[in-house]
Amino acid sequence: MSNPNIIERKQLYAELIPQVRSLIDGIDNHVGALSNIAALLHDTLPYFFWVGFYIVRNGQLELGPFQGPLACYTIGKGKGVCGTAWDKAETIIVPDVEQYPGHIACSSKSRSEIVVPIKKDGKVVAVLDVDSTGLNIFNEEDKEGLEKIADNLCGLFN
Repeated sequence: MSNPNIIERKQLYAELIPQVRSLIDGIDNHVGALSNIAALLHDTLPYFFWVGFYIVRNGQLELGPFQGPLACYTIGKGKGVCGTAWDKAETIIVPDVEQYPGHIACSSKSRSEIVVPIKKDGKVVAVLDVDSTGLNIFNEEDKEGLEKIADNLCGLFN
């Protein structure tokens, strides 16, 4: 299943959300929890090539736990897809990263991307970044599912 249909995606996210909750419930090792969440998403969703977190620190996004090839260490506010999602405090879906002005190419294999802000008390504290090697892979089901996951993760951030 390389690119699940809408029904399959809804089912995958419905199964993932309780797993995410169980991975973070009562855990005070936030780096470990985010690492396990990245691994869970990467291993469960076959169209996820890269999945990870960028955490707001020192006025920029800093690389956090991830699964996939090497990544950029820092991203400025309003820069690339991650920095723009942080700046606008909204999820961004990019069907073709080569058509996105200012896209930051950490891997030439990445073709489409979705970035979901993680908010605590109305303020973006991190972003969940997911890349795929296919064009136009992410849809509304991914947006809704990843936003629900992001909502569950806000407690991991100070």
